[in-house]
Amino acid sequence: MINPVIRLENPDQPEIHALLQASDAYYATLYPAESNHLVDIALLQRPDTSFFVARVDGAVRGIAAILRQSGYAEIKRMFVDPKARGLKLGSRLLSALEADARAVGLNCLRLETGTKQPEAIALYRAAGYREIGPFGAYQADPNSLFMEKILTA
Repeated sequence: MINPVIRLENPDQPEIHALLQASDAYYATLYPAESNHLVDIALLQRPDTSFFVARVDGAVRGIAAILRQSGYAEIKRMFVDPKARGLKLGSRLLSALEADARAVGLNCLRLETGTKQPEAIALYRAAGYREIGPFGAYQADPNSLFMEKILTA
């Protein structure tokens, strides 16, 4: 059985840059530029951000981050390499994000995802996320779905 390792890492690594570029290219095929709310390496390295990497046999196969805000954390840059789909890396990364938010005293996670990503939407719904309206600086967008989960202790 494949046993992925998920841990906090610095996002400024060549393998991670490559996966971020692959995710950018994928999202560009689904949505217009104004509907892609992607963040860069600089934001992912900020002290108020936790960046997790899922590795399988040492290779980067998934990434996810949370950006801590006032009263909640926002999930950013969650992506699993298509070659690693089916290994439950998305749900494992999501669990790591939730545990990290709880550890710093936050009990709410929010996210924006695209409406053309049924697998992502299904993952979030299965994990207990519910639809909400736009939050933070987001505006209503027909390509966006906003969700949140209240975390329990």
